[in-house]
Amino acid sequence: MQSLKELFKIGNGPSSSHTMGPKRAALMFKEKNLNADKFKVKLYGSLALTGKGHLTDYIILETLKPVETEIEFDSTLECEVHPNTLDIIAYENDKEIDKMRVYSVGGGTIKVEGTDDYEIQEIYKLNTFDEIKAYCNKKNINLYDYVCEVEGKEEITRYLKEVWNAMQEAINRGINAQGIIPGRLKLTRKAKSIYGFVQDNETPEMRKCRLLNSFAYAVSEENASGGVIVTAPTCGACGVLPAVLYYMKLENNYTDEKIIEGLAVAGLIGNIVKKNASISGAECGCQAEIGTACSMAAAAAAFLLGLDLDRIENSAEVAMEHHLGLTCDPVFGYVQIPCIERNAVAASRAIDAAYLSMFLGQHKSIPFDMVVETMYETGKDLHSHYRETSEGGLAKKYCRNKYYNKEMNQTKIL
Repeated sequence: MQSLKELFKIGNGPSSSHTMGPKRAALMFKEKNLNADKFKVKLYGSLALTGKGHLTDYIILETLKPVETEIEFDSTLECEVHPNTLDIIAYENDKEIDKMRVYSVGGGTIKVEGTDDYEIQEIYKLNTFDEIKAYCNKKNINLYDYVCEVEGKEEITRYLKEVWNAMQEAINRGINAQGIIPGRLKLTRKAKSIYGFVQDNETPEMRKCRLLNSFAYAVSEENASGGVIVTAPTCGACGVLPAVLYYMKLENNYTDEKIIEGLAVAGLIGNIVKKNASISGAECGCQAEIGTACSMAAAAAAFLLGLDLDRIENSAEVAMEHHLGLTCDPVFGYVQIPCIERNAVAASRAIDAAYLSMFLGQHKSIPFDMVVETMYETGKDLHSHYRETSEGGLAKKYCRNKYYNKEMNQTKIL
């Protein structure tokens, strides 16, 4: 597995696979072809179908400036390797001088076809939870200790501190922001109103719900508005982990140092999914994004609650198991409906999964590695309409609704 630095990336939303990945590819190709006087970029699969809503074309044009750039959306090509596929072509005096095919595999990570020049080094030799758990038990260390052993405590702690600061800043910006989220949906930001919705007779359960929801909405709305967030593991699922960690910091008085330990544990869970399955909605549906984010947050919560390795594993497994089959069907291709609300729901589920594991103890026979494998197989079985193409599910139903079509100045039911 790769460093947690490759999982937690600080950058602008709204999509890690549709903006961060293509931006990274475009910048790499631009630096390689400084003599080019024209670029052509062909987007395929999910990048073609939802690229407009995810600002893929915008970020590519901005990255390749001031060189003239043509963007082509081709949704007909069969993307055999990965549904987020793009070609970048460089020209000089109308002659093609270079070409690169790139796969944006999720979380801002890219793979370049036919070369390993840009492959990120794998520093974790153990790639499954079962292997890691056995190693930790043998050495009598916890998951945070294991991360520090592999990555170097000082270096990874310093990086995770930056990540945690960025997460907190996103929450604080989000719960204080008002207005309309950019895009055709014209959604009003909700985080501030949820955060301020305090009643005289508010129960502890109501407070928990209000805070978790407001924090998750805050980060997700920042992401949808193009603000700076952290992939956890992706932009579309970026609100779950920060919401859970921030809530636990406030309610349990954990120090930032302790929260960073939980963040490392969450990263390890995300890395296992990324290595053995996928964190890409275009490849495996929203279960790969929100499901993974929920598992990461549940494991972090369990670790902070002082649960043992078996219960931490159980927390992560429960969180993923109950997201199996979740489709990725963004309306108009925006990371807004149903994405923002899903982050809030998953944050609550993560806390519940951790406490359920505490109450029930070592009761389940399904290991985390098994549910990860199941998620991947389930994702591959999903029809492409439900894998970030906006051609099925809520995205399709929304567009067929005559009331919303009237709102969008369309005159007939599609």
